[in-house]
Amino acid sequence: MKMRITRRLSLVAIAAASALALAGCAGGGGSDAEVTPEAAPTFAAGSTMEKLSEAGTITIGTKFDQPLFGLVGPDGTPEGFDVEIGKIIAAKLGIAPDKIKWTETVSANREPFIENGQVDIVVATYTINDKRKEVISFAGPYYLAGQSILTLADNDDIKSEDDLVGQPVCSVTGSTPAAKLAEIGAEPVLTDTYTNCLEPLRSGKVVAVSTDNVILAGLAAQNEGEFKVVGEPFTEEPYGIGLAKDDTDFRNFINDTLEESYEDGTYEAAWESTAGTVLPFVDPPAVDRY
Repeated sequence: MKMRITRRLSLVAIAAASALALAGCAGGGGSDAEVTPEAAPTFAAGSTMEKLSEAGTITIGTKFDQPLFGLVGPDGTPEGFDVEIGKIIAAKLGIAPDKIKWTETVSANREPFIENGQVDIVVATYTINDKRKEVISFAGPYYLAGQSILTLADNDDIKSEDDLVGQPVCSVTGSTPAAKLAEIGAEPVLTDTYTNCLEPLRSGKVVAVSTDNVILAGLAAQNEGEFKVVGEPFTEEPYGIGLAKDDTDFRNFINDTLEESYEDGTYEAAWESTAGTVLPFVDPPAVDRY
């Protein structure tokens, strides 16, 4: 099968709009996708892959508050598209889903957790950028999102990022959307998680929430009738998998695993069983082999 390649960001904008129309079917993003761990895989001596495979466990950082991508379910286990991507990587190491240790990583602690070894990888709506690549490495990207705007459903004054200039807008500390808000002249009001932005939006303390459109679509879908996603995405946000700096062999292994998942259908199955319950499928971007 020919490997899927990146489509234009406009398709992701369509995905966000579709989420509003389909909001009634949104949930936490529980998955029915099945990923079978590799039986007795072998890896180069001393490699990260060998160490994790022999240990029989992996610690994966993800979001716990992101509908459709990483949200803690009723049983206390995170679920969503990022979680399924983590399971696909673990399976290639021979590690079953119940042997994965999930650790909450918010935007501000992702790099420190990787640097100090608290997690082996981070799959957490994690935008690849040059500043982060100074201290960690990225595999991927595996998804292309774009920054957009969430407002109250009855707000007709905000239609694009131009309408945010001089206005208080909520985002998350340490995130690329927060930096972009400052750059365009908005007044960032920062917190640790995007769900903590919803009450300030309800109360009028902020006029909008701004982050990646797929995250906002999930929040709107979870709170039917309260919020809406407005405007076109005004950035490109390639989601990558964070890992220790310069662990090239591990990075190549994860990229190989992603490409295999594009080819054999496990990537699309992961999407359809999570974010795909609300958002249309968009072909994944090609991984970066820098």
